[in-house]
Amino acid sequence: MLDLQTDLQRFQITRPIQSIFIGGGTPSLFAPESFERLLNGIKQQTTLADNAEITLEANPGTFESHKFAEFRALGINRLSIGIQTFNDTLLKRLGRVHNASEAQKAATIAHQAGFDNFNLDLMFGLPDAEKFSSQQDIATAISLKPTHISLYQLTLEPNTFFYKYPPPLPTDDEVFNTQQACQTILAEQGFQQYEISAYSQPGRQCQHNLNYWQFGDYLGIGAGAHGKISLALPNLIMRSSKPKHPEHYLRDYVAVSLTTAILPAELPLEFLMNQLRLKQGFSPEHFQRRTGLGLSSLEPGLNLCLQEQLLEYKKNRYTCTEQGWNFLDSLLEKFILV
Repeated sequence: MLDLQTDLQRFQITRPIQSIFIGGGTPSLFAPESFERLLNGIKQQTTLADNAEITLEANPGTFESHKFAEFRALGINRLSIGIQTFNDTLLKRLGRVHNASEAQKAATIAHQAGFDNFNLDLMFGLPDAEKFSSQQDIATAISLKPTHISLYQLTLEPNTFFYKYPPPLPTDDEVFNTQQACQTILAEQGFQQYEISAYSQPGRQCQHNLNYWQFGDYLGIGAGAHGKISLALPNLIMRSSKPKHPEHYLRDYVAVSLTTAILPAELPLEFLMNQLRLKQGFSPEHFQRRTGLGLSSLEPGLNLCLQEQLLEYKKNRYTCTEQGWNFLDSLLEKFILV
């Protein structure tokens, strides 16, 4: 709680907390008593909105009926369950410790524990996977009645085993066709895509993630946590980060925490990298409200994207066209300062 207290004072935070996301790693391994202390400590330090969304990340192998019922009773009202796939062979390739049966059981326990709002994380473009396998994953996930499904393409991150020893992966065309097939199934079953990798039932978008993508503010508490706070626009929008190594964090998280201001010249790209992940795009007013800059700061990139039909402007909103959505990295490159 000292970490939270320090950041609340340093950034002069007085507004109510609208959402809490407890992750990554496997926080569901903690006992309910630990979360009771955590949530009580937060309420003692700051104001928690009455309808705050409180999400707990959970891995399927950690689900116990009584424990998750206690999590729900404490006020945790949303889960994000890391399934990845329901294919046991692929789960082993990914190094996951759970199996498909445990993944399905986790969703059943979530319902029984009183969670009427939870997300299932899935991946596509996996080693040796076929389009049909991903479609099966989507169908299985939908049958478990989540309110939200996240669908990510596998990426080979540096300093990982797969990055050092790349497995055989599907071609770009195969990955794209798989993604389209999965999106069709999700849409037919009422899951609306509102962000690049996120699909929800109506009104069930993840409020915590929406805040990220709308270039909102958030505190990062704990080892490896990142935050972003707007103290004054446009010159004092701060990013903070805490030490990754738990030992370093516990020893002196204040002294080794990093806080840097985003340069005003970098704000247009920073804003678009987040906001254009959303299907809804953005309005000029929202851009000015979040950055303190006028729309002219997005030129000439904005004009180029309109001319090349990567963006369109309708009803006072800039949104990606289908081509812009599929080639978002290329679109964003037009806003990189040279």
